[in-house]
Amino acid sequence: MAELDRDKLQEEIHELYAREHAELGAKGTLEHLEKSEQWDFSNTLREGGVLVFPHAGVQDCGYQIAACVRAALDSGADRVVVISVLHAFTQDMEMARRRVADGGNPADEVFWGIQGAGIEGRKEWTGDHALISWRHFWDAEIKRRSLTASQIPEVIERYPYLAGGKPELLPGIDDLQALVKDAALVSTADAFHHGIGYGTPPDEAFFPDADGLARAQSMLEEGMATLSKGDYWGYNQHCVTAKSDARDAGQVFRYLRGAMTGRVVDITYSDASELYNQPKPTWVAAALMEWTLNK
Repeated sequence: MAELDRDKLQEEIHELYAREHAELGAKGTLEHLEKSEQWDFSNTLREGGVLVFPHAGVQDCGYQIAACVRAALDSGADRVVVISVLHAFTQDMEMARRRVADGGNPADEVFWGIQGAGIEGRKEWTGDHALISWRHFWDAEIKRRSLTASQIPEVIERYPYLAGGKPELLPGIDDLQALVKDAALVSTADAFHHGIGYGTPPDEAFFPDADGLARAQSMLEEGMATLSKGDYWGYNQHCVTAKSDARDAGQVFRYLRGAMTGRVVDITYSDASELYNQPKPTWVAAALMEWTLNK
């Protein structure tokens, strides 16, 4: 496969998100918020666990994102920390990620560290799309509840990059550890990209039907089992195979919270064939995942 035009892809993804959110509208947003009421994960966050939501097509998985928004608000926490994916939207970022996956030292890369508001240094996070839908449902739920400024928890977004199997060495990790104390902690992941548009040979590509989603869930569970053991490097390499964008975010929230067990609560998918101008099947699994502390 030819190398992606990453600048163009980033622009097209932002255009897609804007279009999909406009099509969703207030009515669709409310429908997703109401659908999310089938779950109550507030106690998971209250007890120090982590919820992970997708950032795929909002009309496909908005209700999963909304479930995490509601849980964060219902947890009673005064602070919500979101550990986000940081996508490789430049060739330099992608090559750095590949070098680390090949065993290179993350400390040799200029992108190594944690980005976010109030942190000096790199600002790639400002152009990322991973939390657009999270912010959308957060604002919508606050409005739906008619919360006053004093009732709204502080929200802090953090974007780690190049954990490389050693999240404890990331610059800024100690500051982040302090931030998450007594906070509700959520994260995001599109943990399985599959199909022709993602480089899968056509004769090995499968569709997101019931069998395909079951295979995707099995792959997600494999990665979660590796991460649950604290095998950060194994998880990093699993993410390479699964084409998961959450290699850094996953390592970081597992390090911050310690020993946990994860499960896939719900799984659906977004078709990405049009975005990549590639034949079907080209799709991304969208999963709601819950991590609870081991007792």
